[in-house]
Amino acid sequence: MTEAGGIYHAIKLAAQLFGRPLESLTAAERRRVSHVAARLQEIATLILGTPEAASVLLPAASIDASLLAIRRRYADDDEFQAELGRLGLDVPSLRQAVACDLVVEAVLEEVAARSAPISDTDVEIYWHLNQHRFRQGETRLLRHLLVTINEDLAGSGRHDARARIDAIRTRLVSEPQRFAEQALKHSECPSAVRGGLLGSVPRGQLYPELDAVAFALAEGGLSEVIESELGYHLVRCDAIHKERRLTFADARQTIREHLESRQQACCQKAWIKALRRQAGAGSPVAHQR
Repeated sequence: MTEAGGIYHAIKLAAQLFGRPLESLTAAERRRVSHVAARLQEIATLILGTPEAASVLLPAASIDASLLAIRRRYADDDEFQAELGRLGLDVPSLRQAVACDLVVEAVLEEVAARSAPISDTDVEIYWHLNQHRFRQGETRLLRHLLVTINEDLAGSGRHDARARIDAIRTRLVSEPQRFAEQALKHSECPSAVRGGLLGSVPRGQLYPELDAVAFALAEGGLSEVIESELGYHLVRCDAIHKERRLTFADARQTIREHLESRQQACCQKAWIKALRRQAGAGSPVAHQR
């Protein structure tokens, strides 16, 4: 595996772990990326020397697509080229590193495919031993209306905003069916275009101030005015979907995919471990022991 391969791993990891280009990482983030990249480079070097890697036929279009994905992380071609130069790379060396990485991925997929299939019995045993994991928490079908506070905008200061949402709430107390209309007309939340509908919301997804109130409402209930850093809110609970335990039929496919993924990962790890043993047995140091 070339030095370019190690640099490519670092570029890829920066995007995967932190969602940013390599040069924008902090010192601590760079150390983490460097450590993981070194491990990946070691494994890739072993894999690229195997018969499985030699038999991989890699379409040029696959390399082109991966290169394009990297290029799109940068504002323009000049920034992209400047970053490559700073890292000691050019497009041909990056292309070679990408090709090697794709070969490694192809080999690992092939190795994973060798894993023993998951039987129906395996799935059923996992279900019986782990039923406590298959619970779907309570969700609530919620609607939301927001009036923001802006002291720099006439008519949107704290006093005016509170007066507006109090008036809206008064209307909704007497005519609850008008929530969607009032949200569409007055709400400054993006959900306004859907009549304030937030959808089926699990506990803990909303701002803490809203979450506590929303999950205390009865079905069809309207909240008091709630204040947060965003402004003033009203929340309506259209429906309550109680916590339920998933049936085996609901969970079967999820369990199978989980067990297959775990089995494939074990197969890959065992194969890589064997490669390391072979490499160690063939080294001059190993023969001197």
